[in-house]
Amino acid sequence: MKKLKVLAIAASLFITSATVAQTKIAYINIDNVVALMPEVSKIDSLLQRYQVDSLNAQFALDYQEYTYKDSILTKTDTSKIPVSVRSQMREELAGIAYRINNWQAISQQLSQQKQEKLLAPVYSKVYDAVKAVAKEKNYTHVFNKEVFLVAPEADDLLPAVAARLKLKLPPQQPTGPVLGK
Repeated sequence: MKKLKVLAIAASLFITSATVAQTKIAYINIDNVVALMPEVSKIDSLLQRYQVDSLNAQFALDYQEYTYKDSILTKTDTSKIPVSVRSQMREELAGIAYRINNWQAISQQLSQQKQEKLLAPVYSKVYDAVKAVAKEKNYTHVFNKEVFLVAPEADDLLPAVAARLKLKLPPQQPTGPVLGK
């Protein structure tokens, strides 16, 4: 019976070590790769144009509509306006006032949604390249770099993915203190 237990433990240790030996882990910072993509500069200019042409224009329209409806309710004889119409105008005015008062948060959210929509194909292209490089190099797991506190340089897929996407990596900056300056 004791031999059977020892044999079972040895077999489980062997299977566990074989499974661990097959696990190969790498890491990459996806956002760094996306930032290197040439499409990103075009997307940045599209976002700026969207903010100026769409978001700023929408704010101006909301402000103009608010001042118009407010002037109707404050500067005209409202007794001639039916109660239901006045009530509806006050509700609309409150909604417009809410949008104006919260415009910064609303515009940030709309900009972020637009950015995500425009960057989706770029992220997809980068993810496909990461998957291909991981498969070529037999990595079973690829994590985002921020997950690790310490990791070997050899398991950083950034150079291989950048090469696959034909991206030029910026020169490495020194990480330690610069002496003598």
